Amino acid sequence: DLKLGRKINEGKTKEVYELPDIPGCVLMQSKDQITAGNAARKDRMEGKAAISNVTTSCVFQLLQEAGIKTAFVRKQSDTAFIAAHCEMIPIEWVCRRIATGSFLKRNPGVKEGYKFYPPKIEMFYKDDANNDPQWSEEQIIEAKFCFAGLSIGQTEVDIMARSTQAIFEILEKSWQPQNCTLVDLKIEFGVNILTKEIVLADVIDNDSWRLWPSGDRSQQKDKQSYRDLKEVTPEALQMVKRNFEWVAERVELLLKTKSQGRVVVLMGSPSDLSHCEKIKKACSTFGIPCELRVTSAHKGPDETLRIKAEYEGDGIPTVFVAVAGRSNGLGPVMSGNTAYPVVNCPPLSADWGTQDVWSSLRLPSGLGCPTTLSPEGAAQFAAQIFGLNNHLVWAKLRSNMLNTWISLKQADKKLRECTL
Repeated sequence: DLKLGRKINEGKTKEVYELPDIPGCVLMQSKDQITAGNAARKDRMEGKAAISNVTTSCVFQLLQEAGIKTAFVRKQSDTAFIAAHCEMIPIEWVCRRIATGSFLKRNPGVKEGYKFYPPKIEMFYKDDANNDPQWSEEQIIEAKFCFAGLSIGQTEVDIMARSTQAIFEILEKSWQPQNCTLVDLKIEFGVNILTKEIVLADVIDNDSWRLWPSGDRSQQKDKQSYRDLKEVTPEALQMVKRNFEWVAERVELLLKTKSQGRVVVLMGSPSDLSHCEKIKKACSTFGIPCELRVTSAHKGPDETLRIKAEYEGDGIPTVFVAVAGRSNGLGPVMSGNTAYPVVNCPPLSADWGTQDVWSSLRLPSGLGCPTTLSPEGAAQFAAQIFGLNNHLVWAKLRSNMLNTWISLKQADKKLRECTL
């Protein structure tokens, strides 16, 4: 139902159209075409546009909900999605966990299967005529690119490099519950013409990665199965299409998790409610349910232990946060009577804070009850526990790390520009 404007660009597998009724946005229309070797081999594969659109939409939704800045706006139809209009930076960023494919040709002596810790980042300049040559950071900087008014210098290159690794790690972690190994990933960035920010753009579909179920290359489900064909026959294309469909069916599971979890905040007095509300709000940013209860381990230890047993009995993984000022008996009593994690988060007063904090720090032997003074820190501690088995929570934590790093990098650049 959208009114299409002029065609801005056309690639091997997609077309990009202006949207006159949605300023600052474009329509990304996929094609039923599959290519390899810079289109040296290309074939029509019926249904590929819809398969690619499902894959891209799910991947971008996952990343966006985690906190990664992307151009994706929403899925518009079976074969198209709406994105922010970006001026594309002509660099392909590749992140590799396992050495395979072209890396082995460019680095003789490295055996297939060699693992990179941390994952290896490579850059390639988009130039079909010269087979997308590999570039260094210095070449990108010396090219003096400028897109949508943003000059691409060291800061911008660093941001794209750090973002590439974070995006790869989030997707790698998200495929693990399905016993699938993300081998490598190719992405592109653009500059949003309205916000002037660098964002993840273009598409991430089954052409963009290598995906090996059970870590077994012979079971590959990505476009490499098309590249490896000695002869393209209708039967061979059907095999490739089944691989793409296999991925499209499972990529939707990246948006879900079987792992549950909750935070239960126990406050020694209702006067601590404002402190506890901060913990609950911070938990919500990680998608973690949080409940608030009032109980005193000094004045009603039997009720405290009854509440504890209530949350232990339903089988939902729980982190308890003990909020008690003055003499904190709540956290230690909980820690000594449950196998679930307990963290102290005392609301310290200006008058007695220095003395009160020792009741949270100095514990009897046999208790493992850490203390954080920040309500947001208590929520993050819980998120890090749940993130071990919940890829959606882990993705938010990883994205927060990235965004904090980017904000510091940009602040440093702004300060240096002001000084100069």
